[in-house]
Formats: sequence, C-alpha cells, structure tokens
Amino acid sequence: MKFNVITLAAVIASTAFISTPVAANDQLAQSICAYVAADSRNNLRKTLSDNRLRLSNVYGSIVCDGLPLVRYAIKNGANDTADFIIKQLPGSVVAASGDVEWARSNGFADSPVIESLIARAGG
Repeated sequence: MKFNVITLAAVIASTAFISTPVAANDQLAQSICAYVAADSRNNLRKTLSDNRLRLSNVYGSIVCDGLPLVRYAIKNGANDTADFIIKQLPGSVVAASGDVEWARSNGFADSPVIESLIARAGG
C-alpha cells in the first residue's frame, strides 16, 4: 500500500513539471500573435531575442487564429511585422508557403506585403 502512495505521488509530481513548459510555450505563442496583430515589430523582435529563439526555427509551429504568421499579419494589416517575418525566413520557405496565392484569393491582392513575398521567394 505504501508503494502505491509513493508511486501516485511521483506521477502527480512529474505531471506538474511536464505541464509547465507547455503553458509557457502557449503563452509565448499568444504573445507573438498579439505582437503580430498589433504590428509591433520591435516587441516581436524583443520577445524572440529574450527567449533566444530564431523565427525560422519556430515559424512552422506558431499558428494564430488558424493562420501562419505571415497570413495572420496580412489579415491584420501588419505590414511592418510581415516584412520582418519574411526577412527572417529562408527564401525556400517563403516560396513554398503559398502566401501570395492565399492573399490574392482572399481579397488582400493590394497588400504591400505581396511584393516582399515575391521578392524573397526569388521572383
């Protein structure tokens, strides 16, 4: 009986340590989404720097309202932040993203971000 109590306590304690990073990552992703929506390039840059993250490493895992960061920025008119994000990504990722087609088919054809996407994608 004593062994079961110790085992149960160990399982509960280990889940407490596992849950903490997930909450921190969720909070970080929410902050990044908020900075993109607010077109706050400097706060986005500072958050990435403070957490020792490279945007190119975390870009694929952050989704805001069901959209990748560049599309979310275009949707919110966050042109400066979208340009920053695009410059941080490899050209191959930008070319393969389909963001230009998405923007044109969703009513954002006049967004100045499209020019940045095309230039970064290589033409």
